[in-house]
Amino acid sequence: MGTNLKAAFSLLILALILTACGDKYKGDFSWEVNDFSFSDQDGETISNSDLEGNFWVADFIFTSCETVCPPMTSNMARLQEKLKEAELDEVQLVSFSIDPEHDTKEKLKEYGKVRGATFDNWHFLTGYEFGAIKELSIKSFKSAVEKVPDTDQFMHGTSFFLVSPEGNVIKRYSGTKAADMEQIVEDIKKMK
Repeated sequence: MGTNLKAAFSLLILALILTACGDKYKGDFSWEVNDFSFSDQDGETISNSDLEGNFWVADFIFTSCETVCPPMTSNMARLQEKLKEAELDEVQLVSFSIDPEHDTKEKLKEYGKVRGATFDNWHFLTGYEFGAIKELSIKSFKSAVEKVPDTDQFMHGTSFFLVSPEGNVIKRYSGTKAADMEQIVEDIKKMK
């Protein structure tokens, strides 16, 4: 085998190895979700490693929000129903509370129930310090979270984030637009 042929063969093998190590699911970007381990509405511990192997959709809410969170949560319930209709029951939904000081598991469970959530594949997470969720939101989801000074309110993004089975955020959608729920389902169906 000539030197040029050996070099070409080596490059081909290296390219195949590197391709196999990459994120299989292509989206608009690929941001790794940092490790987390939080409690859900039933007191169960949910971590990013528990979600690996399935697509999941995340958002950031708080129960005393009077503006964007109620319609976002209703849209997540709508998404949950559409996923069920499309027989995509393995897709997980994750709503991170950005007010863990006040959002107990009981409060989150009631909040979800009132807005049509079922809890077989939807986790409302709490049980951490505000700084931990702010860091996760900014570093993993590129979404700002801030406490409004002298109030019990927060500023936060209204996006829903699609996370690949490998644990990378790959797409962002409007959490306030009902029509985007169809798009999430379609995107997951195309990638499966």
